[in-house]
Amino acid sequence: MKESFFRSMTWMHTWVGLLVCWLLYLIFFAGTISFFRDEVTLWNQPALHQIATPSNRIQIQREQIVAGYDYLKNTAPDSNRWGVYLPSEREPQLNYAYEKPRPEGKRFGGWQDHYINPVTGQELDQPRETQGGNFFYRLHFDLHYLDTRTARWIVCLASLFMLVALISGVVIHKRIFKDMFSFRSNKGSRSWLDGHNVSSVLALPFHIMITYTGLITLIFMLFPYPAMTAYDNGVRGLFDDVQPTNVRTKSNPEKASLAPIEHVLDQVYTNWPDADLTQVTIRDPNKASATITVRANTGSLVQDQSPTMLFNGVDGSLIAKTKQEFSASETVFDSMTALHTGRLANPLLRWLYFLCGIAGCVMIASGCIMWAKRIRERMKKQQTASFGLKLVEGLNLATLMGLPLATCAFFIANRLLPITTAERADKEILAFFLAWLAVALFALFKRGKCQWIQLAWLNCAACFSVPLINAITTEGNLISYLINGQWALFSFDLICLVCAALFIVQVKKLRTATSKIAPVKRSSRSPKKQLEEQKA
Repeated sequence: MKESFFRSMTWMHTWVGLLVCWLLYLIFFAGTISFFRDEVTLWNQPALHQIATPSNRIQIQREQIVAGYDYLKNTAPDSNRWGVYLPSEREPQLNYAYEKPRPEGKRFGGWQDHYINPVTGQELDQPRETQGGNFFYRLHFDLHYLDTRTARWIVCLASLFMLVALISGVVIHKRIFKDMFSFRSNKGSRSWLDGHNVSSVLALPFHIMITYTGLITLIFMLFPYPAMTAYDNGVRGLFDDVQPTNVRTKSNPEKASLAPIEHVLDQVYTNWPDADLTQVTIRDPNKASATITVRANTGSLVQDQSPTMLFNGVDGSLIAKTKQEFSASETVFDSMTALHTGRLANPLLRWLYFLCGIAGCVMIASGCIMWAKRIRERMKKQQTASFGLKLVEGLNLATLMGLPLATCAFFIANRLLPITTAERADKEILAFFLAWLAVALFALFKRGKCQWIQLAWLNCAACFSVPLINAITTEGNLISYLINGQWALFSFDLICLVCAALFIVQVKKLRTATSKIAPVKRSSRSPKKQLEEQKA
């Protein structure tokens, strides 16, 4: 422990932040993009860009479900699963999907999708294979190449460190409200401290909320013991009790005719007259164990669990449905999950989530750069940098400049890879990690100001290339999106151009930044007087 509580908290804030700041930056960066994961997925599939959302979208859902049910009965009668995925305000396409035959030794064979224009009813050309925004969504808590459980443990520990850093940061900020409006440029590490303070304090409620609720979403992995004590199946038994529609009957290969879907929908609309349905899935169609699951949109409710009904697929009887009212504990847990995912958000609130996520990225980035800057400023002219300082500077360059370049590589690969490429979605993801690896290897050898400038120019060119290559390879561009009111696509291209402009600003700042440190003004007061003022 340090000699005072304040110094102890400062030490803890510095080190719990520094030890995981690069992982936290990845989590915040990917999580911020995933607030618009549906829009990112739409941008990645140009074949779906011309689809318009019907004005009577909810009114024609019953007709679409019946048509999809008949389509799948004729197209894939022997499939293990069917799905009818209805258009929404963020996903305009209608999708009839079925599970492909399972390879030997595999539990799932993958989906065969058939996209339908909801306005004309015509089947669309198969869009290019891509993970789109779902890649960033999974990346921010599964870390992609790692084992899922291991990755989530790592993310949990990083989130705990983040929460400690936030709380200790609040404690050591004696002038927390004044720091919201203080920024002194061209002052070396002082400027980075001001940037760190401003980005931290302005979005502090969001930072605390998103970190705490992120831990809550994985709380049963951290603390499974109450559920293991109360239920024979542990956490699975708990969720089966809380969510009765999760019940899974054993598969029965005996053939049986499916109940008319109209009979099921009559019950759905009797219970939910104004429901905005999102999907209808059929498990084990044409078998005695068939079940039909109908899910509805939660809308703007602070609720993550979708209203769901589970039906017997043979006689059409209702097996289970979600509760009308949750208990206090269920409400708290479900609300926390909804706040973290942001599914409740309308477009304006979603943009607020996005901007606060960017503030979180700035907070983390400025913190790890500030640490290295302070060490550099305290070094003597002839002093050699330590291994720890070189490591921090290399990780800063690799992470802060590598992730934007890797993201651009992901989107450029989406446009340039041939449509017929095998495992095309994996190739896009591979382009992301190869670009990031290239920057990391570059940072191993050089990590000075010159390298920051070079990578800033490279990121600028990459960000500008994304909408440019999109305009060359597809029928849409920034101007056509604006004219046609395709705001999701327009915003995507505009953000890329804004990022390109910000990298130009970064280059200008790096070139004009002075390495001189402002001289320390010596006080005329006695050391004893200064010590008394510090204690006060």
